[in-house]
Amino acid sequence: MASDILKDKNALVTGCYGFVASWIIAQLLDRGVRVVGLTEDVEPESALVLNGLADKICIVRGSITDPLLMERVFTQYEIQFCFHLAAQTVERTCTASPLVTFETNTRGTWNVLEAARRSKFTESVVVASSDKAYGEQEIPYRETQPLLGRAPYDVAKACADLIAQAYFHTFQLPVAVLRCANIYGGGDFHWSRIVPGTIRSVFEGERPVIRSDGSPLRDYMYAADAANAYITLAEAVCEKPEVRGEGFNFGMEKPISALDLVKTIIGLSDKPDLEPEVLGKGRMEAEIDRQYLCCDKARNLLDWQGGYVIEAGLRETIAWYNNYLRQSRAERAAPSGSG
Repeated sequence: MASDILKDKNALVTGCYGFVASWIIAQLLDRGVRVVGLTEDVEPESALVLNGLADKICIVRGSITDPLLMERVFTQYEIQFCFHLAAQTVERTCTASPLVTFETNTRGTWNVLEAARRSKFTESVVVASSDKAYGEQEIPYRETQPLLGRAPYDVAKACADLIAQAYFHTFQLPVAVLRCANIYGGGDFHWSRIVPGTIRSVFEGERPVIRSDGSPLRDYMYAADAANAYITLAEAVCEKPEVRGEGFNFGMEKPISALDLVKTIIGLSDKPDLEPEVLGKGRMEAEIDRQYLCCDKARNLLDWQGGYVIEAGLRETIAWYNNYLRQSRAERAAPSGSG
């Protein structure tokens, strides 16, 4: 049963047009929260728009790299809870544009935290880090391990993670950090990812392509569980002093290989006879082979655990994309109006 801690509060979600942000906003609205969304770019294909949420929140246009804007938003809208998700999130894009990545993911984070620190309304801030911040080391990753990211995306997330911790230890800002497993669900339009890319390939009757040999191991968490993790942690920051300044792992603790994940998606589809096309002979260059999390800390301190096994989450995800892709196909096939 959901608590009432957030009811009638003002919450800021940075990167509000993003995939995970849209799921968080949906759950916040269900809890009676007044949501302010910050976005630099408006994306018509965002789940925020497709799911009819954009008209239910106050949207502010601007960048987290603008410190004066961030201070204005926190003060003008009397922000009590902040969910900081705005970031460059596609790893290949981050590698291609490292300066933009560090500017957005690192500088942007300290701007958000500084605005939260200077505001008299702040009750709770949660910052999105990533399991990638741990880098290549012993698995499953535990919060006691150092952050050893090496690629631009991983390092930028590790920096944001450490900056958030510094703001608690130095300024007592009520903040905590999430390090999530790979998140999947409806509304992610980065088709290069295994989800949703595989779902689209199967919908089109094409063999899904696996760029590696299929062996890389990851943990996958359904977006509804991820959104619940963000909100659970935000509430705990507000209520439990021992949570503040801490990093928490969130995942399902059931890693699956890329090949098995693709086969699972195919098996749950209406085209179960498709065979994946495996292109690689090993892991991809600069890719960590095995990544997954131990979530004992979240379970013990937050009483949190995910509710969706991989098959249940994928069924809902496949249904969402099949509906979206059918509508897109129908719109493309519809005759244009006469002038």
